[in-house]
Amino acid sequence: MSFQAYLDTIEDKTGLTPRQLLDVAKSRGYDAPDIKAGVILEWLKDDYGLGRGHGMALVHVIKKGPQIDSKHVGTTGSHRDESDLLWLDGKAARPQ
Repeated sequence: MSFQAYLDTIEDKTGLTPRQLLDVAKSRGYDAPDIKAGVILEWLKDDYGLGRGHGMALVHVIKKGPQIDSKHVGTTGSHRDESDLLWLDGKAARPQ
């Protein structure tokens, strides 16, 4: 599953875009440098029912932003992405 596909599935499961979840995370202080991934994963599991894989995708966005490593862009592997910049504003708004 691509990184973007993880974010799209999170939107399906929660009804919130990745950007909306990022805003909630920031309002709770989860983007602070000293907050560990486990704390964020627990919040995502408790409030939204997200598992570890989907949660870690959001942890990356919360802690590092939408830029991902370009090593998977344009590859044929299962984790390939179309771009090294993740779309956070929802599937319906994504440019085609």
